[in-house]
Order: sequence, then structure tokens, then C-alpha cells
Amino acid sequence: MAAPITRDHLVQLRLASHFSATNDDGSAPGAVDVVSRLLAVQAQEFGQALWAVGLRVPGSSREDILAVLDSAEVVRSYPIRGTLHFVRPADLRWMLSLTGERMLRSATRRLGELELDQRTLEGAGDVAREALAGGLELPRDEFLETLDRAGISPAGQRGYHIIWYLAHTQVVCWGPPAGSQQALVLLDEWAPSEGLKPDRDEALRRFVLGYFTGHGPATLHDFVWWSKLTVADAKQGLALARSELTEYVYDGATYWAAAELVPESSPQRGLLLPGYDEYILGYQDRALTLPREYAARVMLAKNGVFKPTLVLEGEAVGTWRRSPGNSTADISPFLESDISDTHVFDVAIAAYERFLTS
Repeated sequence: MAAPITRDHLVQLRLASHFSATNDDGSAPGAVDVVSRLLAVQAQEFGQALWAVGLRVPGSSREDILAVLDSAEVVRSYPIRGTLHFVRPADLRWMLSLTGERMLRSATRRLGELELDQRTLEGAGDVAREALAGGLELPRDEFLETLDRAGISPAGQRGYHIIWYLAHTQVVCWGPPAGSQQALVLLDEWAPSEGLKPDRDEALRRFVLGYFTGHGPATLHDFVWWSKLTVADAKQGLALARSELTEYVYDGATYWAAAELVPESSPQRGLLLPGYDEYILGYQDRALTLPREYAARVMLAKNGVFKPTLVLEGEAVGTWRRSPGNSTADISPFLESDISDTHVFDVAIAAYERFLTS
């Protein structure tokens, strides 16, 4: 039986999903715990994605998050929507078993325009396996040069789409830090598969349960948008995971969340979210946390950019940016009257500065 829920309670529960200060066993969350709870963390902008994880790990530094990438406990690849995300290697494989083929089909026309036929793409896979075998790693530019020397031109958008294809077919992933980005590695060498791959029903159950655990309360439509699974697959996963979820009703819509989810007793009031943060981006309908009248200030329709966002009591109230030349933040409220006391963000700004400099 669905329980009625108020908007304020729904937002407080969603904050608890995203920013829980403890794991289920009472321990403090680490970077791997955060990525596991959210299932996948949008990571197309590398520096912003590091902060997306770091702000959910109290007291962490940029180096702490980089260390988790260097240990192969978290990798960066394309598990959903054809977009880069941080994800645990074990989750990446079963997620791609559900999403990879559909994303590759959706790219058929673009790959054809770039003259990347199956023979060329398979040849690129052979080049990658030879160049990266034995635990080797290559930054993007060096990998593209390797392709070029092998007679596979990476000119224009071809290089990006070759890497995209090889990641979707589980040949490569982004692994250890390399300068300000990451190096390419062979997925099976960098993060060898452990245990049996779940069957399709189990994978669907994990997909649905993982999303609503890290993002709930949310609707099935939110999950379908986020995962790009079919509605039929989403409903099948929900049926399998339903006993582990709690059902709520708000404004005539059904929302799902982890069964044991409760609001944080002392939530941090002011948050500095990075661009593309899951708290804003991870839903089809974002009106609960991003007022529609301000959506265009955060989601720039011309280029698909999601700007770093100020959140107060669970609702977006402005944007911010890293101060030029230093490691602090400049905040820009949508309306000055929305924030009666900007000191509410002092703790968040200090945490961001510590993250970058410690």
C-alpha cells in the first residue's frame, strides 16, 4: 500500500539517499560506498565528478578520490545513456549487458557517417588489446596516436567514437589518473571480473534497486529516463525489487525509495553541487529540487551543460563557480532574497576548498 507523502518529506528523503552521513552498518561512507549507493555517478566532466563523490565523503580530498580510481575499485566508462559515469567494475559489466547493445544500435548512423564500419572498429579493438596488454595504460592522445600509426585515423570525432565503442563492448575503460584526466586500460586486466555474471532478471532487479536506493524517492519514469531501459524492462525490474522498496504517493504520482530510508537527523543545510550532479540531473522531472523558473539558469539548453548549483534545504537556489586563481567558490543566488544569510554556505565552501588543497 502506497503511503502519502508531503513534498518536504519527499525532498528530505531524497537528500538522505544522496548525502547519507553513514553506511547501513553505521560506518562513515568512503568513495566506493558512495558510488555503490548511487550505482553510477555522472562523470563527463572529470574534475566536477571527483567533487560529486568527494562532497558525499565528509573530510575527503581530491587525492582520496583519485586513489580509489588508481586502485581500480571504481572505473569510468559508459554504463548508461552513452555518457561517462563513475561505476564499480562489477556493476559496469551487468549494466552494459542491459544497455550496451541498445546504445550501439542508436549510434549506427553516426558511426556510418564517420566511416567507422564493423571491420574498422574490430581492428581498433585489436590495436587496443595489443597496445594495452600486460597492464599498460595510455592517455587519450597517446592512444589516438597509436591508432593512427596502425592505419586507423582518429581525425575529427572518429577517435572519440572509437573509444566510446570499445568501452561499450567492454574492451577498455578509463582507469588510473593521468595528469588532469585518466588513462585508458583494458577492462579485463585493470579490473578482472569476479564471480558469475547475474542473469537478466537479476540484473534488472539490481538496476532498479540500485537506482531507487541512491536516488529515491523517484518515479519509474525517472528511472527509465536515467537508465534508458525500455519501460517493459523497467517494470520487470521493479516487480522483482518491489519487496525491497517503499512506495509513496505525492501529487498523484508514485515514488519509490529504499525500504529503510529515513531523513538525516542533522542534514547540512547548504550544499555546493558540482555540474551534472546526480541530485539535479538524475531525474526526468527535476521540479522538486530545481524550480522550473530557474531551470534554464542551471541547464543550458544550447550545449547541454549543467552548471554547479547552490542547494539550500534540498532546493536549488543559485549557481556557483570556482574562484579564478584560487580554490574557493563564488556564489550567485538566483535572487538575493532567496538567501537571507549567505553564511549558510560557509561550511560547504570550506569543504570544497579543503577538498582541492589538502
